[in-house]
Amino acid sequence: MNDSKKAGGICGFVVTNGDGRIVTSAGRGNDPRVKTLVTDEVWVREAAQRRMMPLRFNDAGLVALTVDLDDGKIFLFSDVPTDTVLSFLISVDFAYDILHHVLTDPYDAMAIVGKDENLAFISPVHEKFFGFKDGEAAGQPVSAVIENSRLPEVVRSGVAEVGQIHKMKGRERVVSRHPILHEGEIVGAIGRIMFKGPQQVEALAKRINILEKEIATYKQESQRSGRGEEYLDAIIGQSLAVQSVRQQIRKIAPLDIPVLIQGESGTGKELVARALHMMSSRQDARLVTVNAAALPETLVESELFGYEAGSFTGADKKGRAGKFELADKGTMFLDEIGDMQLDVQTKLLRVLQDRIVERIGGDKPKMVDFRLCSATNHDLEQLVDQGKFRLDLYYRISPVSITLPPLRERVEDIPMLVAHFVENFSRQYGKPVPEVDMEVHEFLMEQQWPGNIRQLQHEIEKVFVFCESGRLSVDDFRKNAASGGERVPVQTAGGFEAIRTGGNLKESLENLENQLINDALIRYKGNKKKVAEQLGISRSYLYKKLEELS
Repeated sequence: MNDSKKAGGICGFVVTNGDGRIVTSAGRGNDPRVKTLVTDEVWVREAAQRRMMPLRFNDAGLVALTVDLDDGKIFLFSDVPTDTVLSFLISVDFAYDILHHVLTDPYDAMAIVGKDENLAFISPVHEKFFGFKDGEAAGQPVSAVIENSRLPEVVRSGVAEVGQIHKMKGRERVVSRHPILHEGEIVGAIGRIMFKGPQQVEALAKRINILEKEIATYKQESQRSGRGEEYLDAIIGQSLAVQSVRQQIRKIAPLDIPVLIQGESGTGKELVARALHMMSSRQDARLVTVNAAALPETLVESELFGYEAGSFTGADKKGRAGKFELADKGTMFLDEIGDMQLDVQTKLLRVLQDRIVERIGGDKPKMVDFRLCSATNHDLEQLVDQGKFRLDLYYRISPVSITLPPLRERVEDIPMLVAHFVENFSRQYGKPVPEVDMEVHEFLMEQQWPGNIRQLQHEIEKVFVFCESGRLSVDDFRKNAASGGERVPVQTAGGFEAIRTGGNLKESLENLENQLINDALIRYKGNKKKVAEQLGISRSYLYKKLEELS
């Protein structure tokens, strides 16, 4: 009995008749607990259904194999070699069916030899392949049945051989061979044919390569999405309006269509354009920004289309690529498109229609592929009605639009904006991050902010630079932090405004000029062309002053 247990073999049996009464028994079958079970109709019915039924007693674990006879049943009992096997049999009701599948699978055939190197079992499909009838090959030396078999070597060495090519009857097959151990001793070996042949392995390898490429693509898309989210996070705020803008960007960015970004000056239109670019498939190419209102009339074509060497006096000797060429495979961001001159609009429309550019002085048209993002603080439909903007161009640039809310409509974001700007200025100027009084947020949220986020940023920067107490208070925002001077009344179109004056005439004049520019920007809602006309200055000088103020 001990020898059978060590070998994991049959350790007993019970035979019952058609009435379910025990006819004979032996070994473990004489155990009163076993006899009670085999005469229990419920247990017998389950055992017959599962065919391999685990039994777990306090002192032993058994497996019962149920075999139907013409008039009754026979129950064969075997000791379970390991707890893992017993757990498998207890947990899986169809364990017998799994074992049957493993033993008969034509795509994963097996051959098993004992320590004597004779075949203990060979899969039916494998046996048929070698020309034997069912069970005929069992007991024969494996070398006499399977040509070039290395199972004897595996039994002797105890070393597995995985993924080897084995030629049998002129056919190559991929096999693996493993030694089988019981209580640390080699008791046999198993050989498995994993595939029909190298062709199947090659097909699998190709499939794996395809899957690896798909995974690499998903990783790249995930990395792109992550990089894009960083730029999306640059749009500071948690108000419903800002969350809506972020959601629109996520939906629109992957779509390779033109986008019109609308909003007042200082609302962050360029941040939206950058996020759209970085969350698109074009993120590895350039984002080319062009201020449409600042394009000089005499240099429009050279700036947009580029030029060949020697095409005009003063041209670069090597020639120069235009903005359209630079944006190829990337994104072209046209800021202030509402201020673009009509003749430039015509040139832009032609490029959008044909996607072809030709440098000045050149004769080789070039195809360009870019995504267009435009921005404006104007009502373009109103400009179309006034004849100041082409209707066909408007339709070309605005199949999808994103409207940015002004700061006065999202004042609940001001605390987050304040914290963001304070941290940025702290890094920029190498100063500790100051604390911000809660009253500051309330004070700033009560203001109108006609210059929107840009104006808020400038005000915070002024206060930050001159703050020496390590804390920002409401009084700091009320002081003349820039010059320390007094406020003096100056008449403007809207009445008397207080401007800051410094300690000398030059500073006072600069402050007055800046104040007048700011007033005009507010009055004309950011229309720089009208601001320049009202103040009697050129637009190039206006942009220079705005650059100094930014």
